[in-house]
Amino acid sequence: MKMHPLDIGIIVGYFVIVVFAGVLLSRRAAKNLDSYFLAGKTMPWYLLGISNASGMFDITGTMWMVYLLFAFGLKSIWIPWLWPSFNQIFLMVFLSIWLRRSNVLTGAQWIRTRFGGGRGSEFSHISVIIFAMISVIGFLAYAFQGIGKFAADFFPWDVAPSTYALVCMSVTTVYVILGGMYSVVLTDIIQFLLMTVVSFFIAGIALNRCSSEAISAVVPAGWKEIFFGWELNLDWGALIPAVNDKISEDGYTYFGIFFMMMLFKGILSSLAGPVPNYDMQRILATRNPKEAAMMSGFVSLVLYIPRYLMIAGITVLGLVFFSGELNSMGNKFDIERVLPFVISNYIPFGLKGFLLAGLLAAFMSTFDSTVNAGAAYLVNDVYKRYINPNATSKRFIYMSYLSSILVVVVGIGFGFMIDSIDSILKWITAGLGAGYIATNVLKWFWWRLNGYGYFAGMIAGIIMATLSEQAVQLIFPGLCARFAEATNNFSIVLALFPVVLLVSGVAAVMGSLLTRPTDEETLKSFYRTVRPWGFWQPIYEKVAAENPEFRRNIAFKRDMTNVAVGIVWHTSMAAAPVFLVIREYQPMFIAIAVMAVTSIVLKKNWYDKLETD
Repeated sequence: MKMHPLDIGIIVGYFVIVVFAGVLLSRRAAKNLDSYFLAGKTMPWYLLGISNASGMFDITGTMWMVYLLFAFGLKSIWIPWLWPSFNQIFLMVFLSIWLRRSNVLTGAQWIRTRFGGGRGSEFSHISVIIFAMISVIGFLAYAFQGIGKFAADFFPWDVAPSTYALVCMSVTTVYVILGGMYSVVLTDIIQFLLMTVVSFFIAGIALNRCSSEAISAVVPAGWKEIFFGWELNLDWGALIPAVNDKISEDGYTYFGIFFMMMLFKGILSSLAGPVPNYDMQRILATRNPKEAAMMSGFVSLVLYIPRYLMIAGITVLGLVFFSGELNSMGNKFDIERVLPFVISNYIPFGLKGFLLAGLLAAFMSTFDSTVNAGAAYLVNDVYKRYINPNATSKRFIYMSYLSSILVVVVGIGFGFMIDSIDSILKWITAGLGAGYIATNVLKWFWWRLNGYGYFAGMIAGIIMATLSEQAVQLIFPGLCARFAEATNNFSIVLALFPVVLLVSGVAAVMGSLLTRPTDEETLKSFYRTVRPWGFWQPIYEKVAAENPEFRRNIAFKRDMTNVAVGIVWHTSMAAAPVFLVIREYQPMFIAIAVMAVTSIVLKKNWYDKLETD
């Protein structure tokens, strides 16, 4: 792609600004670990919400969602439930509140509030660190692949994608190391504002250049319909036959089965709470539990409309003006070529520089947040706890610098080993996520889970997820082949989810029942502080006997009602901007009406009843 010197200057200028911001904030961040990793827990909830949203506005995810909308039309709105995208609703309604009440620095440190001291607690603590670092490294490898392919498509120099990725990651690492969470949040806000402006601009171009008739001419019947039946029933054969092959290869043909699996996985994943990454760090960085809930809700509110405006704009321009070239590729069909085509042909110079800076900023936002979270675990939960607990604040900050570099280097190393963005994305969401879910659902809702059980469940899940198909074939011979045959090669990785979940859950339950319960005083302290609902009756009785004024959490029905309403609210915010860009105004107004009604319900049944701890 040819680039005007002005565009290159804008991108270079952006890099200079963010590094300079890290330098300016370095002194403030270097006070102590709380300042470095949680910005001293002094930042307003709405700034943390924007920062969190910016961390989810990544290039690789955007490219993936453009492919989904291109191939599946409005039905693609449901596919991010695989992540699950609606986990922010569970956090908003109750889990952020429970997590923030712990008042800790990382998810691994939180484990001590649940399991206390002793060997079982140590084991559980170690298992969280292992999971956190595997997750962080996996996401960094995923980001490495995405930014390398993106930059190679857009910049004019004949440089390998890995070289571009190394440059971008190096620049980002510099300001993350210097400014810690302060630098991450500041640059995230700049990045998010830039991306929001760019999103509206791209949607405007699509609305101006693509009529409803032009869109209808290049999509199959049913593409504009959001609802679906047992099968997907989208036939690209007369338009771009390779899309049919791609849909079948990815295992989405039997969409009803896929949707049920997504919903099952999504609800359980959300109940488990956030994995130990940047999302959890933002919750722990809020000033109090009420602001933690508000921050999580704000993420959905500010993220989905601009992000889907961008996705819809890029997709529509690609469909109308690039379908012929995609069709000519035959078996070499590459949907990732849509984004460079749109930017190269429909964005004027000058503005192109801001757009590319914004897309790079989106990558940097996800990357910087992940690095910050990974370094927090290495310093607070490994170095401070096991190696040098009495070190000075200066020493801890120095180790934070080294840990950030180490996380980046290892992530890049694995990035060189990964060939497919889609494969690592599915492994993270379906494989590794399944290994986390069972144990972490139990930790909130079942008093009898102890440190040994938590450790057994987590390690069993990690091993199963890492060995993946090979492990399932060994334990359940022929299962994968039979499932694939029955569902027309439905995604094996997603098919493994219930198996990994089952093995992890059984290990957690057996590990707990075969060992002594967690210390009673630890359980009572946790129950009084966090106040979860669930299977806590024996602990509630002991707490109530000591303090008759204590009242248990009876908000289960209200919370679940708010979750159901919130998921509808969340989905309407994704659908409305897509309907706008494809000029389907009647369903757009319906989506807006649904958004308005669900907002009123949430205001009365959630926001008005938030407690201030």
